[in-house]
Amino acid sequence: MRVIAIVNQKGGCGKTTTAVNLAGCLAADGGRVLVVDLDPQAHSTLGLGIDPEALDENLYEVLAEPGGEARLADVIVTASENLDVAPSGIVLSALEQKLAALPVEARTERVAAALEQVGDAYDYVLIDCPPNVGLLTFNALRAAGEVIVPLETSPFAIHGVEKLLETIGLLVERVGHELAVRVLPTLYDGRTRYARETLARIRERFKDMCFDTVIRANVKLREAAARGVPITAWARSANGAIDYGALAVEVEALGLLAPGLAPRDEVPREVVVQFRDDAASDVRIAGDFNGWIPDKGVRSLIESEGDTRVWTKILQLSPGTYQYRYVVDGEWREDPDNPQGAFSGAIRNSLLVVR
Repeated sequence: MRVIAIVNQKGGCGKTTTAVNLAGCLAADGGRVLVVDLDPQAHSTLGLGIDPEALDENLYEVLAEPGGEARLADVIVTASENLDVAPSGIVLSALEQKLAALPVEARTERVAAALEQVGDAYDYVLIDCPPNVGLLTFNALRAAGEVIVPLETSPFAIHGVEKLLETIGLLVERVGHELAVRVLPTLYDGRTRYARETLARIRERFKDMCFDTVIRANVKLREAAARGVPITAWARSANGAIDYGALAVEVEALGLLAPGLAPRDEVPREVVVQFRDDAASDVRIAGDFNGWIPDKGVRSLIESEGDTRVWTKILQLSPGTYQYRYVVDGEWREDPDNPQGAFSGAIRNSLLVVR
């Protein structure tokens, strides 16, 4: 069973649209699919034709009550052939307060524990996350092995996703397992030069982390959502159906979403870089060697030289050329001690050559 969290702290970028329509396409291809709606707004539940107000119970009972994970199968509702939904409701917004007295590990493993109860029943579980990085999103990332980040084609959204990838990098340390992350460009209008240039920036910035598929802006997607069905059940020939069909094929073909690392045949070797600063409190490193997720796969040491703190980053890299930047107290910076650099769009990254 592949568990895929659909995450972005920004609203209106296509998370729910992706959850509902990717699920519909995977189900149409014969996959057994469960959509887990972790957004208290219950838009995925509504988008699959289920009225949350008409249900006696939802995910709140599963996640909030002791032993509730065993009840997941009881709250799951069939939306269509091969497609089920674990419904949400506004009461889910009270979950964090309800679980406040529990240890952190116990609070963030609720979804993972519940999914273990239905493990063989589904081929895919798509988790629609709320537009924030709180307890519910932590639960989704703890349960998932893969992450899809819908990214609308705008420069401000690119900045937001960079911050999100930094957050995911921090969460990877806490959840204790790797997450394969892919970026999905959405709301694309190829008729405008602005959108085309922005898409080019996204592809240049995130490289192999990007899906080949691009989701075009399409009014039929909104019409399908209003009718509570995936686009495949409303307008099979619409651009939205074509695009999400292509995404489903890509997800199926990938098997496991790659973290965006370029394959290299040479044996990795240890590479050490250092960052010195007398004012910074947190320094991480991100580059095309770790999918631009800060400190993913990196060993860190912190020492002091008088008033200056020294962050040592130890990387395992095969011979090749890599672009990277530091994240210093949340701000992306070039390496001040490395004069070598290369431009990625309008952004200049530091360049690391491993021989």
